[in-house]
Amino acid sequence: MAERTATFGAGCFWGVEARFREIDGVLDTQVGYLGGDYQNPSYEDVCSGRTGHAEVVQIVYDSDKVSYPELLAVFWEMHDPTSLNRQGPDVGTQYRSAIFYHDPEQQAEAEASRAALDASGRYPRPIVTEITAASTFYRAEEYHQRYLEKKGLSSCAI
Repeated sequence: MAERTATFGAGCFWGVEARFREIDGVLDTQVGYLGGDYQNPSYEDVCSGRTGHAEVVQIVYDSDKVSYPELLAVFWEMHDPTSLNRQGPDVGTQYRSAIFYHDPEQQAEAEASRAALDASGRYPRPIVTEITAASTFYRAEEYHQRYLEKKGLSSCAI
């Protein structure tokens, strides 16, 4: 088994986490905050819009069962990557579309994936998804972990 880590921001992390947990080969998920410059942020801090963090899902996966490009395909399908700092009713920089890579291979695959999707003509507007190196991941409060599962829901309702 080859365990690897991937981190994505695609709006509110509850639904994003639930979707990734459905994938065979995903071993674990954690929701949290990444991409900002504020240490140990709380949910309230991140929601203020002043920390620079995005709501993200950090995934541990078995790359022998699911590839990073396959995870990228799910990421692109689950949200609108042309919407700047907004997904559905959620507005703010914490809801931005973001890929946080953990190594140069992930960076190259993410950039190639974004370029191919942008060139495909699928979207009438340019893709605004940021692709940046993963920095310190701050695990969100326990009540956010597997939130939808705890509430007996399969997805977020918009």
